[in-house]
Amino acid sequence: MNYTGEKILLVEDDKTLNFIVKDNLEQAGYIVTSVEDGEAAIKIFESGKFSICLLDVMLPKKDGFTLAKEIRQTDDHVPIIFLTAKSMSEDKITGLTIGGDDYITKPFSMEELLLKIRIFLKRSLNTIDSVNEKNFYKVGHFNFYCDSLVLDANGERKTLTYKEAELLRYFCENSNKVLSRSDILKQVWGSDDYYLGRSLDVFISRLRRYLGSDERIKILNLHGIGFRFNAPISRS
Repeated sequence: MNYTGEKILLVEDDKTLNFIVKDNLEQAGYIVTSVEDGEAAIKIFESGKFSICLLDVMLPKKDGFTLAKEIRQTDDHVPIIFLTAKSMSEDKITGLTIGGDDYITKPFSMEELLLKIRIFLKRSLNTIDSVNEKNFYKVGHFNFYCDSLVLDANGERKTLTYKEAELLRYFCENSNKVLSRSDILKQVWGSDDYYLGRSLDVFISRLRRYLGSDERIKILNLHGIGFRFNAPISRS
């Protein structure tokens, strides 16, 4: 077995599912810490460093949403994937609104979960101070360091979540162009469905808030079509 060195926090109270997911992730080379309740999970998260978090929504002692909020208080950019029940459709939107990056609906295939994990971990998330930072955009008065997930303006830094950074990167690559909702979802999330479409609106709202201090930057909603990202942009 070839270990990837990537550490995953798995929080799932269904003992059977917990065991199956943990076993498959370890077979894929990941180092997995698994717990069955939210209170234990936050203690473990705060005492270690993880590459990604897989959180069930319905957890004893502390639910997945509360756990995600507490994780975001100490780490802005660790990817969070929610494990949601098929019947709990609104959970998907709620989870993304509070800082989650993606979700997977139970029952799911391990191939689907492993693919999502690989997508999130495909880049080495170097710090902004790295001399190897190559993916950089000047967006209005902001400096956007794509691989570091950092948005910087006048010395104030905001660390984006993985999906926030991916969405902003896609906008920067296609600035001042009309982009359909379907194309955005396929490029950033890998698929186009109803709930991802609703979650896109959540992420658009976040980016508008982050970029709001520069009046030259606009994310225009083109009704029935998609969006256009208008901004003065240069790239190093």
